[in-house]
Amino acid sequence: MAAVKLKGTETNLASATNLGFATLVRIVNNKTSVQLITLKNSGGTTIGTFTMTAGSVELVKKTSTDTLTGAATSLAVKVASTW
Repeated sequence: MAAVKLKGTETNLASATNLGFATLVRIVNNKTSVQLITLKNSGGTTIGTFTMTAGSVELVKKTSTDTLTGAATSLAVKVASTW
């Protein structure tokens, strides 16, 4: 996985959040089962979804006003790339 610079405090995705207008987000599935992550635009229209496997970590690029939603055990933080 690429190195990232932390730009905020980790929070869960139990409710929709733009994570401080982040454009790059690190998400970890802190659960032993799969979790669905949903990306929506600022108007609430779903842009896309993906499933995270148990214990996995993903980086998501998004527009600053887009929101992410997952579960209370989907942990996310605003980051910047170092590549």
